[in-house]
Amino acid sequence: MHVKTGDEVLIITGKDRGKRGKIKEARPKEQRVIVEGLNIVKRHMKPRGPTRPGGIIEMEAPIHVSNVMLICPTCGRASRTGHRFLEETDHKGRPKKVRYCKACDAVIDE
Repeated sequence: MHVKTGDEVLIITGKDRGKRGKIKEARPKEQRVIVEGLNIVKRHMKPRGPTRPGGIIEMEAPIHVSNVMLICPTCGRASRTGHRFLEETDHKGRPKKVRYCKACDAVIDE
């Protein structure tokens, strides 16, 4: 996936189009992310004992990763990302793979 937990993203489609938020949870197998404070849905929950009462609860729903764009921390614009290999190596001796912003060519991951 082109985004990770903690990244700031821009919603590009749907009811929250144009809004920015931080990724709270990433689900790579499902290709979905949960963004803090966005894509709020109401769930009608049944009471589950004395600790969890029932009622209408608002919660954040997952969004498909194709509907979000990463906001580059360097240039501050929503842009496409790519991957490249650095000359330095990781702990296994392989070249380190990092994400970079295609707009300003800055490395996103350190």
